Amino acid sequence: MSDQYLAFMIGLLGSVHCIGMCGPLAFAVPSLKSGIGYVVLDKVLYQAGRILSYCVLGIVIGLIGRQIWLSGLQQGISIFTGILIIAAACSRIFKLTIANSSSILLKPFNKLFGYALKHKANHLIIGMINGLLPCGFVYLALAGALNTGNMSLAVSYMFWFGVGTTPLMLIATIGMGFTGNLVRQRINKVIPFMLLFLGCWFLLRGMNLDIPFVSPAKQTTSVAECK
Repeated sequence: MSDQYLAFMIGLLGSVHCIGMCGPLAFAVPSLKSGIGYVVLDKVLYQAGRILSYCVLGIVIGLIGRQIWLSGLQQGISIFTGILIIAAACSRIFKLTIANSSSILLKPFNKLFGYALKHKANHLIIGMINGLLPCGFVYLALAGALNTGNMSLAVSYMFWFGVGTTPLMLIATIGMGFTGNLVRQRINKVIPFMLLFLGCWFLLRGMNLDIPFVSPAKQTTSVAECK
């Protein structure tokens, strides 16, 4: 499974969750001009803004990941990431409560949204703000991008994650309520098990068990010694 395909599937499967969490914000942004063509264009720009923000986050996390790989710590980071994801999955499966600080983190973004809406900002700008909102699925994607160990690969990873979230989000924002609560509840029940699978995959990948595509052996390079 390629990193880009994995990122796309995380985005696609998590987009129903995104509709429930970020959808109300997207629904609240009015089009400045009437007509279906302008509405579609605005919503496409909104999604493009989110993807652009994800790519910017990919640049930052890619630089961090590159330093980790240069330090030879990639296996440890992969294992640590897997453990965190498994812990997050178990907390949702067993309904463990964790202190919630999201309201504090959301305050600056709420102010930005309010300012942007008040001044009738372009949908691209508002989408970029949306892309920076604290979100568990974005954190999951960033964990995957961190393990690519390369800035360009990290950006590509976040780009395909954003592309994966786009179809349902775009349909929902245009259709105003594409999925019902029952559908979202059922998919949200599956999400923790998807997280568990991904956590185990990261864990196995970091263990270098020489299993093709799942846990490849650590690559070693030999350099001829000059005397």
